[in-house]
Amino acid sequence: MAARERPQPQVWCWPAGDRRALYAYDSGTWKYAPVTARLDHPAGRTEYQVILQTSRNRATVHRAYRWPQPGLRRAHGSTCEPTDRAPVPKTTAG
Repeated sequence: MAARERPQPQVWCWPAGDRRALYAYDSGTWKYAPVTARLDHPAGRTEYQVILQTSRNRATVHRAYRWPQPGLRRAHGSTCEPTDRAPVPKTTAG
């Protein structure tokens, strides 16, 4: 099967102000990593896309990690359910 013919994962997102988070083990320390999306693949594999600051002097990076694995642990959940819909654009009255 060509890459474009493979079944696509179900993608789940949380609002920016209420994201779940993980701790990711990176460069010898556990780092807080807010989750931007969870991908549930048809074959049963789960991936989390996170924002990670690799060091104090570096900008943040986006990474995807398979779940579960020893280098990840749950930091906290979210108070809302994830959605598979695109965010609704904000509009102003007028």
